[in-house]
Amino acid sequence: MRGRPRASAVPGSAASGSSPKPRLNRDVIVLGVIAFFVMVGFGVVVPVLPVYVQSFGVGNLEVGAVVSAFALMRFVFSPVCGRLIDWAGERTVLAIGIGIVALSSGLVGAADSYLQLLLLRGAGGIGSAMFSVSAMTLLLRTAEPGRRARAIGFYQGGFLIGGMAGPAIGSLLATISLTAPFFFYAGTLTVAGLVGLFMLRSGGRGGALAGADASADRTPFRTVLRDERFRAACIANFAQGWTSLGVRTTLIPLFVVVVLGGTSSWTGIALAAAAVAQALALAPAARFVDTVGRRPAIIGAFAVAGLAIVAISFSPNIWVLGTLLCVYGVAAAFMGTAPAAAVGDAAGARGGRPVSVFSMCADAGAIVGPLVAGLLVDTFSFSAGFAVGGIFLVLAAAYALRMPSERRVAA
Repeated sequence: MRGRPRASAVPGSAASGSSPKPRLNRDVIVLGVIAFFVMVGFGVVVPVLPVYVQSFGVGNLEVGAVVSAFALMRFVFSPVCGRLIDWAGERTVLAIGIGIVALSSGLVGAADSYLQLLLLRGAGGIGSAMFSVSAMTLLLRTAEPGRRARAIGFYQGGFLIGGMAGPAIGSLLATISLTAPFFFYAGTLTVAGLVGLFMLRSGGRGGALAGADASADRTPFRTVLRDERFRAACIANFAQGWTSLGVRTTLIPLFVVVVLGGTSSWTGIALAAAAVAQALALAPAARFVDTVGRRPAIIGAFAVAGLAIVAISFSPNIWVLGTLLCVYGVAAAFMGTAPAAAVGDAAGARGGRPVSVFSMCADAGAIVGPLVAGLLVDTFSFSAGFAVGGIFLVLAAAYALRMPSERRVAA
């Protein structure tokens, strides 16, 4: 047997129809606050990172290598994160991870050579793996299954609100110096780490389970691996890692400067507009994912995003580029919630290892994506670099057709 799950309603949604709607718990809210501080700093760095790397006298391939180094170390270290969480608890692992990224980011601003910059970004990837895996593990296991996408949406909303302010602040800081954004990033990460350490309730060995799935047994990983929901989510996350974390982050700042003849401030404004579009779409997207289903959300959003990312390379001016980025941002509201919710559905409450593998898929895409994109731009054109990312997004949409149909009850 293929082990494909049968169509079913959201767990608990029908049985609890007369009960009050569950609210987002404290850990979800705190994680949203942490996400805000993390993304403000990250958004400050995004517009200037490729240009800062080029200031060391290197080409587009080396620029991509810096982005890939961060993702490579996330990928290598992610399998260790599950064991660390079992030993120390999500709260401690999250705080230490953010601290590592903060320290390495501050040192990036003081780097004297390209090699130092490359190594420091790699070190930051270790801390990022600790933060992201521990945060998502805690989030998925404490969220009510019928509101899982909305919990993820709230968490990602923190990233998006920070993403609105971050690029604009980064553009202003870039007028002072190319290194100032990295010191600002270190400061916001320090705040995020302290919030996690002192305000999250989860701690200790294994942490106490909370939420509706607190007493659930751990689903064997081989069972999760056979689940089409999990497979589709991992493929989707790989495509996101390649395109959103790799191609878009690496190529758009260069495209604005090289092709459109703009400045880094243009990049910041365009990315900020896209973040606003994504933020406005996030709440309805999360509700759609919880009530209509993960499958239609993945199919539609990834197809639209694939077409948008290909069209970006043909933008004649910043206005068309900004519009296409906003379309991509709306699709990203669905892309960010639906695959993660599908992982929670397949893995259940105690899904540390599946979350690590899910995270590694995005990292694998983010490792290879910038390198291939940079090489394609150097060898062929920007259109070729963007096109490959679009192809992966469309393939993810196509694979999601294999997911089981869902019958969901409004919650």
